[in-house]
Amino acid sequence: MTDNDFPTRAEGLAQEILEKKPDLVGLQEVALWRTAPVNFLFLEVGPNATTVRYDYLEELLGHLNQRRQEYEVVVVQNEFDFEAPADEDGDPLTGGPYGADINGRLTMRDVILARSKAYVQTWNEQGENFENLLGVPLLGGTVLVVRGWTATDARVRGSEPFRFVNTHLEAFQPVVRADQAAELVAEGGPATSDLPVVLVGDLNSDDDTVTFPDTLAYNLLLDAGMVPISTDEPLSCCLNSSLLGEFDGGDIADFDHQVDHIMTRDPYNVFLRHSEVTGLEPVNGFWNSDHAGVFSTLRLRR
Repeated sequence: MTDNDFPTRAEGLAQEILEKKPDLVGLQEVALWRTAPVNFLFLEVGPNATTVRYDYLEELLGHLNQRRQEYEVVVVQNEFDFEAPADEDGDPLTGGPYGADINGRLTMRDVILARSKAYVQTWNEQGENFENLLGVPLLGGTVLVVRGWTATDARVRGSEPFRFVNTHLEAFQPVVRADQAAELVAEGGPATSDLPVVLVGDLNSDDDTVTFPDTLAYNLLLDAGMVPISTDEPLSCCLNSSLLGEFDGGDIADFDHQVDHIMTRDPYNVFLRHSEVTGLEPVNGFWNSDHAGVFSTLRLRR
């Protein structure tokens, strides 16, 4: 939480966005870290820490809009929300059992941003959690790894309207991940609009840079008619080190597979003009994220 210094990394992330000026941005795992006095009944009482330590969304918006209003929030969906005791000072002899001196609460969010004053119109904003979720056994109970999606209808610079969907599929269980992908493209799902659909997100799946069964979700989307409209040269995932300091072990060679995708189920109406990967080197002493950014310029048939 602290060592990865998001306030510094947010500068680099904002610069990635400001340089490319995307009209719509899909963000996944936008963390909100909160703290409370240590409490070992966390599984019984549930997450309830309220003191904000880091709000990744507010930090990013602060840098994006530092000079003028550049981006605004369209929709936010809360996903995984968990709280547990933590040893923040690293001294096992202070605090409570095992050195715990605070409770740390992590709330993950999926977010869509729109570029301000750029002829971007959005409406029909939505967000939901998936019905199919991974359950993790913990201390005699089960913790659900909540994931989901955000979506909005949009029109950009007088384009025909289209549906923009942003998601983060399950990372650790391929069958659950495939079930979540199926929810996206099921009848009435967020990626089944009558409008042309653009899907962005961390799908944790691919058809050729990962091995079975991690191919299941991506192949399910392909079978449902989704078509890739983003580059796989270079690859965008992922640093192997959990610490994101420039000299903490992450290396550009770690980016050796593709899980971050932009897709459409309407290739007749949505054309790829250009795509690239951003954020493949450290900035201000930190990698912006363990993932690189994926950017596509699209044209919609009028």
